[in-house]
Amino acid sequence: MRVVFPTDENMGYLSRRGAHFGKAKYYTIITLEEGEIADVEAVPNPGHSGGACGNAVANIMALNPDAMVVSGIGGSPAEGFAKAGLDLYIDQESPTVEKSVELLLTGKLEKSGGSGTCSVH
Repeated sequence: MRVVFPTDENMGYLSRRGAHFGKAKYYTIITLEEGEIADVEAVPNPGHSGGACGNAVANIMALNPDAMVVSGIGGSPAEGFAKAGLDLYIDQESPTVEKSVELLLTGKLEKSGGSGTCSVH
């Protein structure tokens, strides 16, 4: 399972998570196998422009993810990920990717129903 985490630094699973997925400096991708981290990679965010974060959705989907964990997301991109079939989880507590992975693996993260969490988007 490939899980994308928007991050503001390139420090593997110790990276601090980014508050805004479309403006994060990196996408840290964690590959999970049998409940453990099998691989970690970071990809620079190519950026996005235009309304509804459409480019950001396309950028993330190009990484072939199975899921993404965000701290918040606007309604339009949340809907875009739902239409693309991406499992989207919300974690507003964990400061690092490592802690967020722990919550994901123990089933403690809420799965988004395709609606946003940010009122400013």
